[in-house]
Amino acid sequence: MPHFTVEYSANIETSVDMAQLCEHIRATAVEIDVLPMPGIRVRAIKVDHYAIADGNLNHAYIDVSVRLRGGRAMDVRKAATQTLFAAIKTFLEPVMAKRSLALSFEMRDIDPELSPKCGSIRDYLPEH
Repeated sequence: MPHFTVEYSANIETSVDMAQLCEHIRATAVEIDVLPMPGIRVRAIKVDHYAIADGNLNHAYIDVSVRLRGGRAMDVRKAATQTLFAAIKTFLEPVMAKRSLALSFEMRDIDPELSPKCGSIRDYLPEH
């Protein structure tokens, strides 16, 4: 783990390449030592029905949430949050300069005792 979910209003799809944003988030996360590469998952979910601020249909949003297995110190999580948010914000700056876009980010812990995991991805990764 970490699992990233990028939720976004459908009206932003013409302005943001979501596959490229997902890859940008993945590549940034891989560089953060406390986020184990084999556990990184980034997914984007389009929201077709939404209402934003004053109801203007030109407003858009992107909300990124990260779920982490509990146990990392607050300063470690804070540093990772700042690095990831800065990378996402930089990626989106050209879009934000041209249109209304709200960007939010949240990192939260998951209780490891209540979140069992299994998988074979590590078995198929090249050895380092």
